[in-house]
Amino acid sequence: MIKRYSLACMSLIFLLILPACFWSKDSEPSSTTSNSITLTPFFEPNNFDHPVGLEHRVNAPQLLYIVEQPGRIISVNLDKPKEKPALVLDITYRVNDSGNEQGLLGLAFHPKDPTLAYVNYTTETHTVIARYNTLPNNPSLLDPTSEKVLLTFKQPYPNHNGGQLAFGPDGYLYIATGDGGSSGDPQNNSQNLQSLLGKILRIDVNKQDPGLLYAIPGDNPFINKGAKEIYAYGLRNPWRFSFDTVTGKLWAADVGQNRFEEINLIEKGKNYGWRIQEGFECYEPKEGCNKAGLEQPLFTYGRDQGVSITGGYVYRGTKLPELYGWYVYADYGTGNIWALSQQSDGTIKNRTLLASGLNIASFGTDAAGELYLATQDGKIMKIV
Repeated sequence: MIKRYSLACMSLIFLLILPACFWSKDSEPSSTTSNSITLTPFFEPNNFDHPVGLEHRVNAPQLLYIVEQPGRIISVNLDKPKEKPALVLDITYRVNDSGNEQGLLGLAFHPKDPTLAYVNYTTETHTVIARYNTLPNNPSLLDPTSEKVLLTFKQPYPNHNGGQLAFGPDGYLYIATGDGGSSGDPQNNSQNLQSLLGKILRIDVNKQDPGLLYAIPGDNPFINKGAKEIYAYGLRNPWRFSFDTVTGKLWAADVGQNRFEEINLIEKGKNYGWRIQEGFECYEPKEGCNKAGLEQPLFTYGRDQGVSITGGYVYRGTKLPELYGWYVYADYGTGNIWALSQQSDGTIKNRTLLASGLNIASFGTDAAGELYLATQDGKIMKIV
Protein backbone atom coordinates (compact mmCIF):
# COMPACT_ATOMS: atom_id res chain seq x y z
CA MET A 1 0.00 0.00 0.00
CA ILE A 2 2.77 2.38 0.63
CA LYS A 3 4.10 3.17 -2.70
CA ARG A 4 0.46 3.11 -3.73
CA TYR A 5 -1.94 5.90 -2.92
CA SER A 6 -2.12 7.47 -6.32
CA LEU A 7 -5.64 8.58 -5.34
CA ALA A 8 -4.34 9.95 -2.06
CA CYS A 9 -1.71 12.00 -3.87
CA MET A 10 -4.37 13.34 -6.21
CA SER A 11 -6.57 14.15 -3.24
CA LEU A 12 -3.78 16.20 -1.67
CA ILE A 13 -3.88 18.32 -4.82
CA PHE A 14 -7.66 18.56 -4.52
CA LEU A 15 -7.20 19.93 -0.99
CA LEU A 16 -5.55 22.97 -2.51
CA ILE A 17 -8.45 23.73 -4.82
CA LEU A 18 -11.59 22.57 -3.05
CA PRO A 19 -13.20 25.40 -1.07
CA ALA A 20 -15.67 23.23 0.80
CA CYS A 21 -15.19 20.80 3.69
CA PHE A 22 -16.87 17.42 3.43
CA TRP A 23 -17.58 15.43 6.56
CA SER A 24 -20.50 14.24 8.61
CA LYS A 25 -21.25 16.76 11.33
CA ASP A 26 -22.02 13.94 13.76
CA SER A 27 -18.58 12.42 13.27
CA GLU A 28 -16.40 15.51 13.02
CA PRO A 29 -12.95 14.74 14.43
CA SER A 30 -12.13 16.47 17.68
CA SER A 31 -9.39 19.08 17.69
CA THR A 32 -8.21 18.03 21.13
CA THR A 33 -4.50 17.23 21.06
CA SER A 34 -2.58 14.99 23.46
CA ASN A 35 0.80 16.53 24.27
CA SER A 36 2.03 13.43 26.06
CA ILE A 37 2.32 11.22 22.96
CA THR A 38 5.48 11.24 20.89
CA LEU A 39 7.25 9.00 18.37
CA THR A 40 10.71 7.61 18.88
CA PRO A 41 12.67 6.05 15.99
CA PHE A 42 13.43 2.38 16.52
CA PHE A 43 16.05 0.12 14.91
CA GLU A 44 18.13 3.02 13.60
CA PRO A 45 20.34 3.30 11.65
CA ASN A 46 18.52 0.52 9.78
CA ASN A 47 16.06 1.56 7.11
CA PHE A 48 13.51 -0.73 5.47
CA ASP A 49 12.18 -1.03 1.93
CA HIS A 50 8.58 0.22 1.85
CA PRO A 51 7.40 -1.46 5.07
CA VAL A 52 3.67 -2.21 4.97
CA GLY A 53 3.18 -4.44 8.01
CA LEU A 54 4.47 -5.06 11.53
CA GLU A 55 3.72 -8.38 13.21
CA HIS A 56 4.84 -10.45 16.19
CA ARG A 57 5.04 -14.18 16.76
CA VAL A 58 3.85 -16.20 19.71
CA ASN A 59 7.14 -17.95 20.48
CA ALA A 60 9.42 -14.95 19.84
CA PRO A 61 8.21 -12.04 21.99
CA GLN A 62 11.50 -10.19 21.56
CA LEU A 63 11.11 -9.96 17.78
CA LEU A 64 9.12 -7.69 15.51
CA TYR A 65 8.55 -8.84 11.93
CA ILE A 66 8.57 -6.21 9.21
CA VAL A 67 6.75 -6.84 5.91
CA GLU A 68 8.49 -5.13 3.00
CA GLN A 69 6.29 -4.49 -0.03
CA PRO A 70 8.76 -5.78 -2.66
CA GLY A 71 8.51 -9.26 -1.10
CA ARG A 72 10.69 -9.64 2.00
CA ILE A 73 10.01 -10.33 5.67
CA ILE A 74 12.62 -9.00 8.09
CA SER A 75 12.91 -9.66 11.84
CA VAL A 76 14.34 -7.14 14.29
CA ASN A 77 15.15 -7.60 17.96
CA LEU A 78 13.27 -5.25 20.29
CA ASP A 79 15.79 -5.90 23.06
CA LYS A 80 18.72 -5.12 20.75
CA PRO A 81 17.35 -2.51 18.34
CA LYS A 82 20.73 -1.64 16.83
CA GLU A 83 21.44 -5.27 16.00
CA LYS A 84 21.50 -6.17 12.31
CA PRO A 85 18.03 -7.24 11.08
CA ALA A 86 17.59 -10.83 9.89
CA LEU A 87 16.12 -11.78 6.52
CA VAL A 88 13.33 -14.24 7.36
CA LEU A 89 11.84 -14.75 3.88
CA ASP A 90 12.59 -13.40 0.41
CA ILE A 91 9.94 -14.05 -2.25
CA THR A 92 10.61 -11.01 -4.40
CA TYR A 93 10.82 -13.35 -7.40
CA ARG A 94 7.19 -14.35 -6.82
CA VAL A 95 5.80 -10.94 -5.93
CA ASN A 96 4.79 -8.24 -8.37
CA ASP A 97 5.01 -4.77 -6.81
CA SER A 98 5.13 -2.76 -10.04
CA GLY A 99 1.86 -1.02 -9.17
CA ASN A 100 1.79 1.38 -6.23
CA GLU A 101 -0.68 -0.83 -4.37
CA GLN A 102 0.75 -4.21 -5.32
CA GLY A 103 3.33 -6.35 -3.56
CA LEU A 104 3.68 -8.38 -0.39
CA LEU A 105 0.85 -6.89 1.65
CA GLY A 106 0.14 -9.13 4.63
CA LEU A 107 1.62 -11.59 7.12
CA ALA A 108 0.09 -13.64 9.94
CA PHE A 109 1.79 -16.27 12.06
CA HIS A 110 -0.33 -19.18 13.22
CA PRO A 111 -1.27 -18.43 16.86
CA LYS A 112 -0.78 -22.04 18.01
CA ASP A 113 1.83 -23.33 15.58
CA PRO A 114 4.58 -20.71 15.09
CA THR A 115 6.24 -22.88 12.44
CA LEU A 116 3.51 -21.74 10.02
CA ALA A 117 3.26 -18.30 8.44
CA TYR A 118 0.60 -17.02 6.04
CA VAL A 119 1.19 -14.26 3.50
CA ASN A 120 -0.88 -12.18 1.10
CA TYR A 121 0.81 -10.96 -2.09
CA THR A 122 0.03 -9.97 -5.66
CA THR A 123 1.27 -11.31 -8.97
CA GLU A 124 0.68 -9.36 -12.18
CA THR A 125 -2.91 -10.59 -12.29
CA HIS A 126 -3.88 -12.27 -9.00
CA THR A 127 -3.92 -12.07 -5.24
CA VAL A 128 -2.29 -15.08 -3.59
CA ILE A 129 -2.82 -16.35 -0.04
CA ALA A 130 -0.05 -18.82 0.75
CA ARG A 131 1.46 -20.70 3.67
CA TYR A 132 5.16 -21.08 4.47
CA ASN A 133 6.92 -23.37 6.93
CA THR A 134 10.00 -22.59 8.98
CA LEU A 135 13.30 -24.17 8.00
CA PRO A 136 13.72 -27.49 9.88
CA ASN A 137 17.30 -26.66 10.85
CA ASN A 138 16.60 -22.98 11.62
CA PRO A 139 13.07 -22.28 12.94
CA SER A 140 13.75 -18.55 13.06
CA LEU A 141 13.59 -18.42 9.24
CA LEU A 142 10.91 -19.33 6.72
CA ASP A 143 11.63 -21.81 3.92
CA PRO A 144 11.02 -20.12 0.55
CA THR A 145 10.62 -23.53 -1.13
CA SER A 146 7.80 -24.58 1.21
CA GLU A 147 5.08 -22.39 -0.33
CA LYS A 148 1.60 -23.89 -0.43
CA VAL A 149 -0.93 -21.67 -2.20
CA LEU A 150 -4.24 -21.89 -0.33
CA LEU A 151 -6.33 -19.38 -2.25
CA THR A 152 -5.91 -17.18 -5.29
CA PHE A 153 -8.27 -14.84 -7.13
CA LYS A 154 -7.98 -12.51 -10.09
CA GLN A 155 -7.48 -8.75 -9.72
CA PRO A 156 -9.00 -6.81 -12.62
CA TYR A 157 -6.90 -3.69 -11.92
CA PRO A 158 -3.60 -3.12 -10.09
CA ASN A 159 -5.00 -1.00 -7.24
CA HIS A 160 -7.25 -1.71 -4.23
CA ASN A 161 -5.82 -5.03 -3.11
CA GLY A 162 -6.46 -4.79 0.63
CA GLY A 163 -3.93 -7.27 1.95
CA GLN A 164 -4.30 -7.61 5.71
CA LEU A 165 -4.22 -11.09 7.26
CA ALA A 166 -4.98 -11.85 10.90
CA PHE A 167 -6.16 -14.72 13.02
CA GLY A 168 -9.31 -13.99 14.96
CA PRO A 169 -10.11 -15.06 18.51
CA ASP A 170 -12.06 -17.96 16.93
CA GLY A 171 -8.83 -19.33 15.43
CA TYR A 172 -9.87 -18.65 11.83
CA LEU A 173 -7.80 -16.69 9.31
CA TYR A 174 -9.35 -13.38 8.20
CA ILE A 175 -8.39 -11.77 4.88
CA ALA A 176 -9.09 -8.22 3.66
CA THR A 177 -9.69 -7.69 -0.05
CA GLY A 178 -10.21 -4.47 -1.97
CA ASP A 179 -12.90 -3.95 -4.59
CA GLY A 180 -10.58 -4.83 -7.50
CA GLY A 181 -9.52 -1.29 -8.30
CA SER A 182 -9.92 1.34 -10.94
CA SER A 183 -12.20 4.08 -9.56
CA GLY A 184 -15.74 3.80 -8.24
CA ASP A 185 -15.80 -0.01 -8.33
CA PRO A 186 -16.88 -0.17 -12.00
CA GLN A 187 -17.65 -3.89 -11.82
CA ASN A 188 -19.63 -3.48 -8.56
CA ASN A 189 -17.53 -6.24 -6.98
CA SER A 190 -18.09 -5.08 -3.42
CA GLN A 191 -21.83 -5.72 -3.59
CA ASN A 192 -21.47 -8.97 -5.54
CA LEU A 193 -21.66 -11.98 -3.24
CA GLN A 194 -20.20 -14.20 -5.97
CA SER A 195 -16.97 -12.16 -5.94
CA LEU A 196 -14.24 -12.30 -3.27
CA LEU A 197 -13.37 -8.63 -3.90
CA GLY A 198 -14.40 -5.83 -1.53
CA LYS A 199 -14.78 -8.25 1.37
CA ILE A 200 -13.52 -9.61 4.63
CA LEU A 201 -12.99 -13.35 4.08
CA ARG A 202 -12.75 -16.03 6.77
CA ILE A 203 -11.27 -19.52 6.35
CA ASP A 204 -10.21 -22.40 8.59
CA VAL A 205 -6.58 -23.24 7.87
CA ASN A 206 -6.55 -26.14 10.36
CA LYS A 207 -8.85 -28.33 8.26
CA GLN A 208 -9.53 -29.12 4.61
CA ASP A 209 -12.83 -29.41 2.78
CA PRO A 210 -13.00 -31.56 -0.36
CA GLY A 211 -11.32 -29.78 -3.24
CA LEU A 212 -9.86 -27.06 -1.00
CA LEU A 213 -6.64 -26.58 0.96
CA TYR A 214 -8.65 -25.06 3.80
CA ALA A 215 -12.11 -25.46 5.26
CA ILE A 216 -15.11 -23.14 5.34
CA PRO A 217 -16.26 -22.33 8.90
CA GLY A 218 -19.73 -23.79 9.30
CA ASP A 219 -21.29 -20.48 10.32
CA ASN A 220 -19.89 -18.37 7.47
CA PRO A 221 -22.92 -16.31 6.44
CA PHE A 222 -23.11 -16.81 2.66
CA ILE A 223 -22.47 -20.52 2.26
CA ASN A 224 -25.81 -21.03 0.52
CA LYS A 225 -26.07 -17.76 -1.42
CA GLY A 226 -22.60 -16.60 -2.43
CA ALA A 227 -18.89 -17.25 -2.15
CA LYS A 228 -18.48 -19.45 0.91
CA GLU A 229 -15.38 -17.61 2.15
CA ILE A 230 -17.16 -14.27 2.61
CA TYR A 231 -17.56 -13.02 6.19
CA ALA A 232 -18.63 -9.40 5.46
CA TYR A 233 -18.90 -7.26 2.32
CA GLY A 234 -19.40 -3.79 0.87
CA LEU A 235 -15.83 -2.53 1.40
CA ARG A 236 -13.77 -0.38 -0.95
CA ASN A 237 -10.17 -0.88 0.11
CA PRO A 238 -9.78 -1.93 3.75
CA TRP A 239 -6.25 -0.85 4.61
CA ARG A 240 -5.57 -2.56 7.88
CA PHE A 241 -7.94 -4.28 10.23
CA SER A 242 -7.24 -5.63 13.71
CA PHE A 243 -8.90 -7.49 16.54
CA ASP A 244 -9.21 -5.93 19.98
CA THR A 245 -7.37 -8.46 22.14
CA VAL A 246 -9.77 -7.85 25.05
CA THR A 247 -13.23 -7.58 23.45
CA GLY A 248 -12.53 -9.54 20.23
CA LYS A 249 -14.13 -6.78 18.13
CA LEU A 250 -12.88 -6.45 14.56
CA TRP A 251 -11.91 -2.87 13.64
CA ALA A 252 -11.36 -2.01 9.97
CA ALA A 253 -10.37 1.22 8.22
CA ASP A 254 -11.74 1.62 4.69
CA VAL A 255 -10.02 4.04 2.29
CA GLY A 256 -12.52 6.38 0.63
CA GLN A 257 -13.07 7.52 -2.94
CA ASN A 258 -13.33 11.32 -3.15
CA ARG A 259 -14.95 12.53 0.07
CA PHE A 260 -14.78 10.31 3.16
CA GLU A 261 -12.50 7.95 5.05
CA GLU A 262 -14.26 5.55 7.41
CA ILE A 263 -13.86 3.21 10.35
CA ASN A 264 -16.10 0.16 10.70
CA LEU A 265 -16.72 -2.47 13.33
CA ILE A 266 -16.96 -5.58 11.18
CA GLU A 267 -19.61 -8.15 12.05
CA LYS A 268 -20.53 -11.40 10.37
CA GLY A 269 -22.83 -11.13 7.36
CA LYS A 270 -23.12 -7.34 7.30
CA ASN A 271 -22.98 -5.07 4.25
CA TYR A 272 -20.80 -1.98 4.75
CA GLY A 273 -22.28 -0.07 1.86
CA TRP A 274 -19.68 0.55 -0.85
CA ARG A 275 -20.37 1.50 -3.67
CA ILE A 276 -23.89 2.51 -2.70
CA GLN A 277 -22.43 4.75 -0.04
CA GLU A 278 -19.15 6.50 0.68
CA GLY A 279 -19.07 7.25 4.39
CA PHE A 280 -22.63 8.13 5.40
CA GLU A 281 -23.49 9.67 2.02
CA CYS A 282 -24.81 8.27 -1.25
CA TYR A 283 -22.25 7.47 -3.93
CA GLU A 284 -24.05 5.39 -6.58
CA PRO A 285 -26.56 6.86 -7.20
CA LYS A 286 -25.40 10.26 -5.96
CA GLU A 287 -28.80 10.99 -4.41
CA GLY A 288 -31.67 8.89 -3.12
CA CYS A 289 -29.69 5.68 -2.66
CA ASN A 290 -31.38 2.85 -0.80
CA LYS A 291 -29.61 2.48 2.56
CA ALA A 292 -31.86 -0.29 3.83
CA GLY A 293 -29.81 -3.14 5.23
CA LEU A 294 -26.53 -1.24 5.08
CA GLU A 295 -24.29 -1.07 8.13
CA GLN A 296 -23.31 2.54 8.73
CA PRO A 297 -19.72 3.51 9.58
CA LEU A 298 -18.72 3.92 13.19
CA PHE A 299 -16.86 7.09 12.24
CA THR A 300 -15.86 9.12 9.19
CA TYR A 301 -13.70 12.10 8.37
CA GLY A 302 -13.51 14.26 5.27
CA ARG A 303 -10.97 15.86 3.02
CA ASP A 304 -10.29 18.70 5.45
CA GLN A 305 -8.78 16.10 7.80
CA GLY A 306 -7.04 13.67 5.46
CA VAL A 307 -7.08 11.70 2.23
CA SER A 308 -6.30 8.03 2.97
CA ILE A 309 -6.89 6.27 6.26
CA THR A 310 -4.40 3.85 7.80
CA GLY A 311 -6.09 1.51 10.24
CA GLY A 312 -4.51 0.75 13.59
CA TYR A 313 -5.14 -1.08 16.85
CA VAL A 314 -7.06 -0.80 20.08
CA TYR A 315 -4.28 -0.12 22.56
CA ARG A 316 -3.97 -2.80 25.25
CA GLY A 317 -0.41 -2.19 26.42
CA THR A 318 0.72 -0.85 29.80
CA LYS A 319 3.09 2.02 28.97
CA LEU A 320 0.38 4.46 27.84
CA PRO A 321 -2.47 4.11 30.35
CA GLU A 322 -4.26 7.20 28.98
CA LEU A 323 -4.71 5.32 25.68
CA TYR A 324 -5.91 2.01 27.12
CA GLY A 325 -8.99 0.86 25.20
CA TRP A 326 -8.66 3.57 22.51
CA TYR A 327 -8.37 2.73 18.81
CA VAL A 328 -5.24 4.41 17.43
CA TYR A 329 -5.13 5.14 13.68
CA ALA A 330 -3.76 7.69 11.22
CA ASP A 331 -4.08 9.34 7.84
CA TYR A 332 -1.42 8.42 5.30
CA GLY A 333 -1.56 11.73 3.44
CA THR A 334 -1.52 14.21 6.32
CA GLY A 335 0.30 12.18 8.97
CA ASN A 336 -2.30 12.98 11.62
CA ILE A 337 -2.55 10.32 14.34
CA TRP A 338 -5.81 10.03 16.25
CA ALA A 339 -7.35 7.91 19.00
CA LEU A 340 -11.03 6.97 18.95
CA SER A 341 -13.24 5.52 21.66
CA GLN A 342 -16.81 4.25 21.56
CA GLN A 343 -18.45 5.15 24.83
CA SER A 344 -20.89 2.93 26.72
CA ASP A 345 -23.81 5.05 25.49
CA GLY A 346 -22.67 4.62 21.87
CA THR A 347 -21.22 8.10 21.42
CA ILE A 348 -17.84 8.48 19.75
CA LYS A 349 -14.90 10.43 21.10
CA ASN A 350 -11.99 11.19 18.79
CA ARG A 351 -8.84 13.06 19.77
CA THR A 352 -5.72 14.11 17.96
CA LEU A 353 -2.59 12.51 19.36
CA LEU A 354 -0.01 13.96 17.03
CA ALA A 355 0.38 15.81 13.74
CA SER A 356 3.37 13.74 12.67
CA GLY A 357 3.82 14.92 9.09
CA LEU A 358 4.75 11.33 8.17
CA ASN A 359 3.36 9.04 5.48
CA ILE A 360 2.19 6.32 7.89
CA ALA A 361 1.80 3.03 6.06
CA SER A 362 0.88 0.68 8.86
CA PHE A 363 0.71 0.09 12.60
CA GLY A 364 1.71 -2.95 14.59
CA THR A 365 2.06 -4.18 18.15
CA ASP A 366 4.68 -6.17 19.99
CA ALA A 367 3.85 -9.13 22.20
CA ALA A 368 3.21 -6.77 25.13
CA GLY A 369 0.68 -4.72 23.18
CA GLU A 370 2.87 -1.64 22.71
CA LEU A 371 2.31 0.27 19.48
CA TYR A 372 4.65 0.87 16.55
CA LEU A 373 4.21 2.40 13.12
CA ALA A 374 5.94 2.12 9.75
CA THR A 375 6.48 4.99 7.33
CA GLN A 376 6.68 4.91 3.56
CA ASP A 377 10.31 6.03 3.60
CA GLY A 378 11.34 3.01 5.64
CA LYS A 379 11.32 4.10 9.27
CA ILE A 380 9.89 2.15 12.20
CA MET A 381 8.79 4.24 15.17
CA LYS A 382 7.42 3.42 18.60
CA ILE A 383 4.56 5.40 20.12
CA VAL A 384 5.72 6.53 23.58
